[in-house]
Amino acid sequence: MAKRTGTASPTLLIATAKGAFFLTGNARRAHWKLSGPMLFGQIVSHVVRDPRDGQTLVAGARTGHLGPTVFRSQDAGDTWHEAKRPPAFRKARAGEEKRAVEHVFWLTPGHPSEPLTWYCGTIPDGLFESRDGGLTWRPVTGFNDAPERSGWGIGAVPGGPITHSVIVDPRDPGHLYLAVSSGGTFESGDRGKTWHGLNRGIRADFLPDSYPEFGHDPHCMVMAPSDPERLYQQNHCGIYRLDRPAETWAHVGEHMPAAIGDIGFPIAVHPRDRDTVWVFPMDGTSVWPRTSPGGKPAVYRSRDGGRRWTRHDRGFPKRHGWLTVYRQAMAVDGLSPAGLYLGTTTGAVWASSDEGESWSQIASHLPRILALEVG
Repeated sequence: MAKRTGTASPTLLIATAKGAFFLTGNARRAHWKLSGPMLFGQIVSHVVRDPRDGQTLVAGARTGHLGPTVFRSQDAGDTWHEAKRPPAFRKARAGEEKRAVEHVFWLTPGHPSEPLTWYCGTIPDGLFESRDGGLTWRPVTGFNDAPERSGWGIGAVPGGPITHSVIVDPRDPGHLYLAVSSGGTFESGDRGKTWHGLNRGIRADFLPDSYPEFGHDPHCMVMAPSDPERLYQQNHCGIYRLDRPAETWAHVGEHMPAAIGDIGFPIAVHPRDRDTVWVFPMDGTSVWPRTSPGGKPAVYRSRDGGRRWTRHDRGFPKRHGWLTVYRQAMAVDGLSPAGLYLGTTTGAVWASSDEGESWSQIASHLPRILALEVG
């Protein structure tokens, strides 16, 4: 086992169907303390700590009386204040279909050079920006009102089309990526004024044309922290890798065991090694039970960019583990060896302090976990 380095105590930010929770570990990640709930009773889709100041928390939530909105805390979660102007689509013009935000689904801090900028993705599909730390939000019209939008193949998925996986290139604040379920993955080089599809090489076996330009169902897209040129994607139709400036994705999930397949929601990349990546497969049979295959949960890890995958299930239930992990509920810390964390649909948090080799349950009986971040 690799020698542990670093003394930081990780804190997990847990978004659930009934509020938000913190789970704080000691320096050895051996003991954990649960605190909360915060925003109790509300559907909290995502909670993110601002890495630029280390203090501000921003949460996307749907409340019973306020509807979809954003909350912000500047005292580590002790108090929360609603945004003065939450994300909202512009008023529909005559003859246009009216669109209304139903959920603030995904939150992403802006570039380090823009300390007050945030982005959010919504249900139904929309992209919004805040330039005052999350207090007020405005539509990114280059995406929401793009003239070519009707040709993007954005269609219905359970819960509505979702804008997620909003990524800001650490080298360039104007270089953005995002994904839409369903629609596909997109890229902008001018801060969101214009967008083009980035879907070449991805299969869509649910469409007449198996390799269309648009209409795909990406579940999660991530950028390797150690190399902004490396992207991974867990798609409805497999696991893919893209090495920029190329624009054709490689289907690395074809190397997964055939009995398991390569369908799942989340994907995560090692903080210092672009070739180490983890996925959590789920049952993708025709009735879509969305549980671990055979009721036997496991994480699969690749150390070579997806060419080979190994199963890691030590500590997980050996049978009757009927659970899965949503697209935002797998996270990695920056310690050495890297710690990996999963939040499940059954309200449990699982942790590995040895890069996925072994697992232990560090929290249970929470509401259904929608997202998990390392704070």
